[in-house]
Amino acid sequence: MNSANSPTPTPPSSTLSCATGRTRILTGDTPTGTLHLGHWVGSVKRRVELQSSHDCFFIIANMHAFTTRVDRAADIRRDSIEIVRDYLAMGIDPTKSAIFLQSEVPAIAELTFLFAMLLPFNRVMRNPTLKDEIKVKGLGETYSFGFPLYAVGQTADILAFRPTGVPVGEDQVPHLEMTREVARRFNQVFCGVSEHAEDGDHPQLGGTFPIPQADVGAVGRLMGTDGVNKMSKSLNNAIFIADPPKEIQKKVGKIFTGRQSPTDPGNIDNALFQYVDAFVTNPARVAELKDRYSRGDNLGDGHVKQEVAQAINELLEPMRARRSIYEGNDGLIIDILRDGCVRANVVAEETLAMVKDATKLAYFPRRLALG
Repeated sequence: MNSANSPTPTPPSSTLSCATGRTRILTGDTPTGTLHLGHWVGSVKRRVELQSSHDCFFIIANMHAFTTRVDRAADIRRDSIEIVRDYLAMGIDPTKSAIFLQSEVPAIAELTFLFAMLLPFNRVMRNPTLKDEIKVKGLGETYSFGFPLYAVGQTADILAFRPTGVPVGEDQVPHLEMTREVARRFNQVFCGVSEHAEDGDHPQLGGTFPIPQADVGAVGRLMGTDGVNKMSKSLNNAIFIADPPKEIQKKVGKIFTGRQSPTDPGNIDNALFQYVDAFVTNPARVAELKDRYSRGDNLGDGHVKQEVAQAINELLEPMRARRSIYEGNDGLIIDILRDGCVRANVVAEETLAMVKDATKLAYFPRRLALG
């Protein structure tokens, strides 16, 4: 609910032009729950930085969520709305960036089918991110055919917007590499681009797609509070942006380092000091903490954790305030998504027309309109 002093948010105008001539980026998230600090440092912070200088498209990949939760459609719908609230809280501005639903951009599904013809099955299954997810989620041999297909779908999510850059976390780089392979292969097979051409030359040589580059955040892979695994909701080691201050203090307090005493020389190559680097904003203080900790200069883990928790709370305080504006206002979230889908379809339909022309699949014009 809005507080008495909070501005009433308004949905963006759907008349904003996508044809700005600015460099375009595409990235997004599968809706599996609310966002956490790993998302912020790995990708979202970079998105906020880029949205004033680039044409930004941020996809809510709700169809991909069905690969492991096909029997939980209502949860996926809820999570799709919640993730938009998190975007807005973190500073994504829907008047500058298009936030849209994968399921409302039909060109993506058409491109997925076509791109599947350009990738050998064994290449898809060698994707290390895909193999890791099968292991972490305990899918064994029970995963649906749609699960490996989503790796192909991610190439369509990206290439439908012909971006030059994709802000991603470190773990998503293998998916992007497969996207780059598809873009090269399409340009070679259907546009006559030489297989020896440099990536940056593909558009000038007649290629339909630029070869997108990964834009990895300053912290490509934030460790979770268990101090062992990447931060993840499913591993119960995440700090969420909506967590209240006391909960953050409690979670930071659980970060494991293995150090026994404040007078023991400590190894700063641990999860706790990754948090120091990521969230303590004063470089001189970071250097001091590292120096004292590594020398065993009476600096305990508890003191460092207290400073880290304080720094995280200072970062999240304005995010929590912004998020509260949108709580309970699903209608506004839907309006923002509708506007983003209109803008996304303009670009995706243009891409699909170019693809159909290149593949000799264009028989007559096509028009798409959202109600």
